[in-house]
Amino acid sequence: MNNSAATTTTTTTYNRKKIKLPPVDTVNKIANTNGVSGFEPSFLKWTVHDVLNVATRHWLPCLFALGLLFFMGVEYTLNMIPASSPPFDLGFVATKRLHQLLSSSPELNTLLAALNTVFVGMQTAYIMWTWLIEGRPRATISALFMFTCRGILGYSTQLPVPEGFLGSGVDFPVGNVSFFLFFSGHVAGSVIASLDMRRMERWELAWTFDVLNVLQAVRLLGTRGHYTIDLAAGLGAGFLFDSLAGKYEASKRKEAIATAKEAFM
Repeated sequence: MNNSAATTTTTTTYNRKKIKLPPVDTVNKIANTNGVSGFEPSFLKWTVHDVLNVATRHWLPCLFALGLLFFMGVEYTLNMIPASSPPFDLGFVATKRLHQLLSSSPELNTLLAALNTVFVGMQTAYIMWTWLIEGRPRATISALFMFTCRGILGYSTQLPVPEGFLGSGVDFPVGNVSFFLFFSGHVAGSVIASLDMRRMERWELAWTFDVLNVLQAVRLLGTRGHYTIDLAAGLGAGFLFDSLAGKYEASKRKEAIATAKEAFM
C-alpha cells in the first residue's frame, strides 16, 4: 500500500497601505531659508568662537586676505609707468650696488657668469642622470615640458632687454646670443632638480641647489639679465611642470596596468 503525501500551498496576500504625505509648504520653506531653497547659508551658523578659530588656526589665509586688501589699495592708487620710461623693478632697486660693482669690474662679472654656467651644467647633468642612469624620467619630462612652454611664452611676448644689462660671452647661453626673458629657465631648471633630489631624500644636495639658485637669482638681477617677475615665474614653473610630469607618469602607469589586465583576460 502506497502512502501519498498531499502538499498544500498557502498563499498570503498583503494589502499595501496608502500613506499620504502632507503637502510641502514651499512658501514657508523658502522663507525659512532666506530665499534659498533647500539649504541654509553656512555663515548664518557661525559663532564668535568660529570666527576666532579661523583667525587662530587658519592664520595664513587670513594673512593672504589682508594682503589682498593691501595690494588692492596699492594697485588702484598707483601711478602707472608711462610707455616712454623703463619698467620699474624692485629687484633692480635692491641690487643697485651689485650692479654698480659688476659694471665697474668686468672681470668679476665674467667670473660670476662662468660659475653660473657651471651651475646650469650641474642642473642639466643631474636631470639627464636621473633618466639615463637611474631610469627615472620624471625630471627630464618636466624639463622638456618647461622649456617648451618657456619658448612659447617667450616668443609670444618679447620683452625689451633691461636697461644696464651686463652681458658676458661665458654666460649661459654661451656666446652672447639672444635669449627669452620670460621666464627664467635657470631658476626653473634648478627647482626641478631640487624637487627630484627631495623625492630621493638627497637632502644635502637639494639644499645646496637651493642656495645656489638664490645666489643665481641675485646675480641675474644684478646683471639685469632678468626681471624679478621672470625669476618668480621660473620658481613657480619648476613646481608646476614637476607636478604635471608626475601626473603624466601616473597616467601612463594606469594605461599600462589596464593594457596588462586586458591581455591577461
